[in-house]
Amino acid sequence: MVSEPNSTLNRTAQATFKTIVAARAVRTFGFGLLSVALALYLADRGFSPFAVGALLTVALLAGAAFLAASARLVGRFGRRGALLVGSGAMCVAGLMLAMPGGWITVVVACLLGTLSAGAQEVGPFSGIEQHAIAEIVPQHRLAHKLAVYNLVGAFALALGALAAAVIPTYLIPWAYAGCGLALIAVYVSLAEPSSLDYSKPIAAGQNRFGPTERLALLFGVDALAGGFVVQSFLAYWLHLRFGSDQRVLGLVLFGANTLAAFSYPVAAWLSARIGLLRTMVFTHLPSNILLCIVPLMPTFRGAVTVLLARFALSQMDVPTRQAFAMTAVPLEQRARAAALTNAVRPTATAITPLFAGLAVQSALSGLPFFLAGGLKIVYDVILYFGFQRMKPWERRGRG
Repeated sequence: MVSEPNSTLNRTAQATFKTIVAARAVRTFGFGLLSVALALYLADRGFSPFAVGALLTVALLAGAAFLAASARLVGRFGRRGALLVGSGAMCVAGLMLAMPGGWITVVVACLLGTLSAGAQEVGPFSGIEQHAIAEIVPQHRLAHKLAVYNLVGAFALALGALAAAVIPTYLIPWAYAGCGLALIAVYVSLAEPSSLDYSKPIAAGQNRFGPTERLALLFGVDALAGGFVVQSFLAYWLHLRFGSDQRVLGLVLFGANTLAAFSYPVAAWLSARIGLLRTMVFTHLPSNILLCIVPLMPTFRGAVTVLLARFALSQMDVPTRQAFAMTAVPLEQRARAAALTNAVRPTATAITPLFAGLAVQSALSGLPFFLAGGLKIVYDVILYFGFQRMKPWERRGRG
């Protein structure tokens, strides 16, 4: 009799985790489709490189705003309701993008905040989901579960990129709208917790620039750098530099995202041995050196080889970064930490596609890679020396 409540709780937690992972797969499949085709689709509609960069910026800023508002949405509609709102917006964005006409419908689609310009998370989804996982998973298993969550997402992202290799460009927005509909069907079954409180304020007198804010600031630097080389723009750069078509680009990004997927369980295994922070930095730093080398390659094969090697390392900080952000704060602040540290990434990323578009338009094709790699190296160094002595929250005061 005593074990029944725990058994029921475990079954509910498992069902919640499976639903979240299924939603992640559906959503990132759509993001993978768009990561290959969005910039090419916009170019086919007559937008210049500068305009393409500007529209990617608008899409990322709107996505960041949607993510930052996730806590308020949950407070108003509940967890499931907020996720259903985001799914509906994703469907409408795809439909708006597909509509014929001038630039107005494209801008409206970008402003809805659910178009992923570079395969990264936009909309309210990731902040809500990661906090939900942190609620139901013990701290010592959090990195592992987040690795599974990101592993499934990365494979779905890779499959989306592969699908973009065979789906005509003009049909991609329709397929993206279909992913939004499928996402609604998945979230309908998500259990709504009875003790959810996303609106809990910070305790009076508490330091308002604590670990969450410092991590968000640093994650923003990393994302700012990554904005120069979002996947849509990588595809666009390879197309301009080497004349690669959408089919080839889809295969390349499929391979890149598959390598990233395999790196997630390796990151969880490694973090259990050397710690979350060391795993984040010691894998991220060499990947950024490789990023600087990509534009120096004289051939398409050479550039893709270095790019794939970079992807094999560059995403190992994702599950470890998410787990690190959750363990850096007490339980009651994790919802806020999830929203803030996730929202800052598309916000910072949004600034740079505009400048990357100018760089390509001015034939400075290697500059985005050098800026991205250099800023990311600075981020790695500051992150390591700034947080190397910090203990997870639940272990503080235990020696």
